[in-house]
Amino acid sequence: MFESCRPDHQIKDASHMSNTTTEDLGKLVLRVGLGVIILLHGIAKLNGGIDWMFGLLTAKGLPHFVAYGVYIGEVVAPVLLILGLWARVGALILVVNMLFVFGLVHMADFFVIGKSGGWALELQGIFLLAAAAIALLGAGAYSLGGRNGRWN
Repeated sequence: MFESCRPDHQIKDASHMSNTTTEDLGKLVLRVGLGVIILLHGIAKLNGGIDWMFGLLTAKGLPHFVAYGVYIGEVVAPVLLILGLWARVGALILVVNMLFVFGLVHMADFFVIGKSGGWALELQGIFLLAAAAIALLGAGAYSLGGRNGRWN
């Protein structure tokens, strides 16, 4: 009668499977969301070019070829995230890309609070932090690379 109350007869907790599923869905939403948003920036650069970046790089003492890294950071890396293939690598590339964005374009606004009270670079900051989170979390099960791939 009271057998189910004994510790050795406890009912197994079924929440583990649902936690794993929701974690994987959360990783999917984070990866695809960030990937699509950054890819749109990359598509704009594919359409409009990156000539404007050459002068910016020269002014910072960097060679012109560094500008082509934007295609890796805003086209290749987001595609890796969206597909969930080498997602950690794609996320690390995005972290580096965002650090370049901060350093080359937005340093003057780094300590600025916007008119609405938020950080002037909150969007760029969210991109950086989301990419860092993906690099740490991996792609999850809903990805081409699978949950257990070394770079996924």
